[in-house]
Amino acid sequence: MEQGLIDVNLGGNVYKKRVAIKGRSKRGGVRTLIATRFEETIFYMYGFAKNARANISKKELKALKILAEQLLSYSGKGIDKAIVAREFIEVKSDEENNS
Repeated sequence: MEQGLIDVNLGGNVYKKRVAIKGRSKRGGVRTLIATRFEETIFYMYGFAKNARANISKKELKALKILAEQLLSYSGKGIDKAIVAREFIEVKSDEENNS
């Protein structure tokens, strides 16, 4: 995604990315909605299976844009505190986990 491999820019720093599930193509997989400015931190906000629902509503998108704005306003220390308080869960790449 950092290299521009996104599926849809929904505005307000909210992006949709299709993700394949083992044994299925991206078309039959899940949709993830994330918040990012592509500066390092990516917040996963919501995900859904394509076969469970076609898309999100305008009302949901509006709420996700507000959430994205709030999430992206966190400082590094604020994010660290939220992780310690278990308000956020940090997901690291395989490269980070192996270093």
